[in-house]
Amino acid sequence: MRMVVLTGASGSGKTTIAETIAQKCRQVRVFRFDSIGVPSPEERIAGWGSGEGWQRAMTIEWLTRIAREGDALPILFEGQMRLAFIKEGLATAGIREALVVLVHCDDATRTHRLCHERNQPELANAEMMKWARYLRGEAEADGVELLDTSKMSIEESVDYVCERLGARRSS
Repeated sequence: MRMVVLTGASGSGKTTIAETIAQKCRQVRVFRFDSIGVPSPEERIAGWGSGEGWQRAMTIEWLTRIAREGDALPILFEGQMRLAFIKEGLATAGIREALVVLVHCDDATRTHRLCHERNQPELANAEMMKWARYLRGEAEADGVELLDTSKMSIEESVDYVCERLGARRSS
């Protein structure tokens, strides 16, 4: 199974990339972490002890579910997940070959996307910028591939990911 896992903070472009690939590249199966829904902070604490505990459990659950698919098609899995949880989930699921890519952008680009393109200005805050820096630091420390979308078009970003999936997109 050929697999690419895209992760990154809100506004980095990972969801737009995944949605475009789902629409334009039929020979790739796309799974989106958030399609399971995100419980309220209170529900995450009650059920999993913390938001982090929920994210860890759901990352492992998703990757286990994807591994059971056993699909011959390339797989793209997209979501906002810590790299340590992805690594643990891949090992738990027995997925030996997966390329993890951190989708990242500069703070000004992230703020513009969140405020003007996604109409979610409440996410363009210091906490989100700190989370993005944390993910980047984690990626750099682990040697994870970085896709900086700050100056890239969506088409260039999609082509980058499709190349790693060994897939071509239709026009």
